[in-house]
Amino acid sequence: METVDLRYPIGKFQAKESYSKEEVAAFIHRIESLPLKLNIAVSTLNDKQLDTPYRDGGWTLRQVIHHMADSHSNAYIRIKWTITESTPMIKAYDEKLWAETPDASLPIFLSLNVLQALHAKMIAMAKVIPHDDLSKKFIHPESKKEVRIDQMLGLYAWHGEHHLAHITSLKERKGWH
Repeated sequence: METVDLRYPIGKFQAKESYSKEEVAAFIHRIESLPLKLNIAVSTLNDKQLDTPYRDGGWTLRQVIHHMADSHSNAYIRIKWTITESTPMIKAYDEKLWAETPDASLPIFLSLNVLQALHAKMIAMAKVIPHDDLSKKFIHPESKKEVRIDQMLGLYAWHGEHHLAHITSLKERKGWH
């Protein structure tokens, strides 16, 4: 029997050097569809279930949802910096510490609403970025790596589905319907 790594239920993200228009359009569609899929996945969960870690030593489902809003907010800002500045150095943040701030225990509808609005704005922007501008880059201050906009779109298409799978796979393992 194959053992699934509960940290990466859909596997790890593997960035390519660049992406075609069709691949970027698919990323945009995946990002656009995430809020609805997430809302459906959590619609039947109660507070006890939301406060259950998706794996031993992992975040609770509530923390995962708040993390998604935090992370995708940072992604949106990073994309905006990249299209408005010349190879900006972005700001890093400690996602583990952010997952422990007091707002990570608030009702999830707050972060679900943030994700809905944020994804609408991100998609409206991403759909009109000229394909040539998708090669614009930012620099990550810790790794010093340059990251392209098309790579960010791929990463966040994966990131949303990655955390959605944390939720849906826990529901499946626990028999929560």
